[in-house]
Amino acid sequence: MVEFALTAVLMFVVVTAVRWLLDPASPAYVADLNLALAVIGAVVAVLLLGLILSPPGRRSGAHLNPAVSVALWLMRAFPGRAVLPYAVAQLLGALAGTVLARLAWGPVLDAAALSDGLAQPSPGLAPLAVFALEAVSFAAMTLLTGFFLVHPEFVRPMPYAVAGAVGVIIALLGPVSGGAANPARQFAPALVSGNTVALWAYLTAPLLGAALGALAHHYLIPKCAPPQTYCLSGRPAPS
Repeated sequence: MVEFALTAVLMFVVVTAVRWLLDPASPAYVADLNLALAVIGAVVAVLLLGLILSPPGRRSGAHLNPAVSVALWLMRAFPGRAVLPYAVAQLLGALAGTVLARLAWGPVLDAAALSDGLAQPSPGLAPLAVFALEAVSFAAMTLLTGFFLVHPEFVRPMPYAVAGAVGVIIALLGPVSGGAANPARQFAPALVSGNTVALWAYLTAPLLGAALGALAHHYLIPKCAPPQTYCLSGRPAPS
């Protein structure tokens, strides 16, 4: 339930930010796409940090992303039996947040479906290129998380690093591949808007990135983190 609620909050803010900054009909429209996505990346990073450090976030671990749950499981830092319940909660939470944002701000106002917060690749970018960029970005995220898991002395700055990395992915990859790096983040807007461009890539690439990152983690760092360190806030969460 906590993962559902936190993911709903995350997606409500994401869709709201995209709606107001990227929709040409909005009074807050930013014509420079790179600047708009940099602002969105900063907003998401601050929000994500707050959610991770909040009491509910500390309780569930604040994954908010099925690929995060899979990555932590593959790095032996999260119980496998909890992966599916977490993923379902995150997908449903993302859907709830997206629907609430649409109810708050109205239906799609343009053909690009930006009002529903959909991450979209740059024109002409092949789905396979989207897949590669999204997979590589999440593999890097997995390695970053793995570093903190095996270095408890550095675990306190972990939420800041994770939130900052997500913001950087949005700012840098947003104009190219969309910078979703989260199956739940793309699944909900695609379902609501009906726009399924490269959806398969957005849904599967982060999972492959999680697997590749975890594999590299085990290769580079044979001694893995103990199971109780899966909370992204830097504190143990209940198993």
